[in-house]
Amino acid sequence: MKKLLILCLTLVMGTGLAMAEKPAQKKNVTTVFVTDIDCEHCVKKIMNNVPSLGKGIKDVQVDLPKKEVTVVYDASKNSDENIVKGFASLKVKAQPKNAEEAAKKK
Repeated sequence: MKKLLILCLTLVMGTGLAMAEKPAQKKNVTTVFVTDIDCEHCVKKIMNNVPSLGKGIKDVQVDLPKKEVTVVYDASKNSDENIVKGFASLKVKAQPKNAEEAAKKK
């Protein structure tokens, strides 16, 4: 009888552990922002102040000729809106590229 109780208890514990919620997976998002940068000084200002863009920033790449900044970030820690606010704190106007294309179509 004790063996049967121990076996049942073990099965219940094992099932509980198997069904336990797994931690949320980090989801990296890549967004291209259209900006108003026009010189190398602007590029350096962005690259030297990446923490100003917010938490969870994984990578930042600046394309000066296209006036675009590509940002890879953890979606659980940041959003496009917060990154736009971060650019504003650097005195750089920015908006997600898809948002600009939608504005042009209107």
